[in-house]
Amino acid sequence: MPVTGMNHFTILTDDVEGTCAFYADVLGLEKGWRPPFDFPGAWLYCAGEAVLHVVGGRPVPREPGVLDHMAFSARGLGDTVARLEARGIEYDLRPLPGRGTWQLFFFDPNGARVEMDFAPEEHTLPM
Repeated sequence: MPVTGMNHFTILTDDVEGTCAFYADVLGLEKGWRPPFDFPGAWLYCAGEAVLHVVGGRPVPREPGVLDHMAFSARGLGDTVARLEARGIEYDLRPLPGRGTWQLFFFDPNGARVEMDFAPEEHTLPM
């Protein structure tokens, strides 16, 4: 099989800096090196890998497209829920049937649906 793993997702946005701030604040991704493209954007990193490309300067589709959501493996469920609530971001938290993995869904400022998956033992939420 020629595929060895997922490389990255790309988000189109009217607000590159605001989108980067959202992903840094909520997911802990870090802005890093990006080739000198002739259009605005940023690459966001996790554990040294560029996993999310943010692109500006292109039309942003406002209708749903073929990508339903992007999913990240994560740690710190309680802290993540607290960050979302502190920012007034609506979310849906549910266990994955048959596995117990906690799936946390929410939307970024551009309308992209984000999923964060947490281990089953991360069931304690802040009060």
